[in-house]
Amino acid sequence: MEVILLRYTPDPELTVAAAARLCYSPDQVDELLTDLTLDKARKLIAKLKQMGHFSPFEHASFTFGISGVSRSLSHQLVRHRIASYSQQSQRYVAFKQLPVVVPPSVAANAEAQAKFDEAITAIESAYLQLLGLVPAEDARYLLPNACQTNLVMTMNARSLHNFFTLRCCTRAQWEIRELAWRILDLVQEVAPSIFADAGPNCWSAIGCQEGAMSCGNPPRRQDHKGR
Repeated sequence: MEVILLRYTPDPELTVAAAARLCYSPDQVDELLTDLTLDKARKLIAKLKQMGHFSPFEHASFTFGISGVSRSLSHQLVRHRIASYSQQSQRYVAFKQLPVVVPPSVAANAEAQAKFDEAITAIESAYLQLLGLVPAEDARYLLPNACQTNLVMTMNARSLHNFFTLRCCTRAQWEIRELAWRILDLVQEVAPSIFADAGPNCWSAIGCQEGAMSCGNPPRRQDHKGR
């Protein structure tokens, strides 16, 4: 898996603070950034979070290049609807070989790995044969969720907070959890006050909302470093 922060709203913290100022200030639009320092912006952002006023966060967007993830992950990712996605097409891209993502549980079990490899080899062989008989868009019906894919994703800061709440949780599926932590690392570098408290609910005053399905063990940040 590789995750790159391709683009983001310039001065995202100032942008969010300026949008919030408009809600509470008689100033004209062209005056919103007047005397707005980064320190003032960060104090205002902290206040917005305490008030539960999150609409200004929607004005800061972040675009990521994501590669080497599975179709299983991308199917989960698009459930986060307030976002934009561009994904490598299996309809127009004909693959000469099938790079796949192997789950850790499979890689740790020799018997499981052997069965996994056998199935992927059979699928790859059948797929390549079909490419000579039918269009790639039809041959792709054989392809498994394990197939690697690449995509570009854009989310605003408010949607990212929701994404981190759900996907940084230890109960999230392992691959999308890994993606969430990597993205969180990237955005905290460029917008620290916006994402200072981002993460699973068990890290916040809200607390775990998984009920009987709670893992009971809040994740530690250091467990996700050095990936």
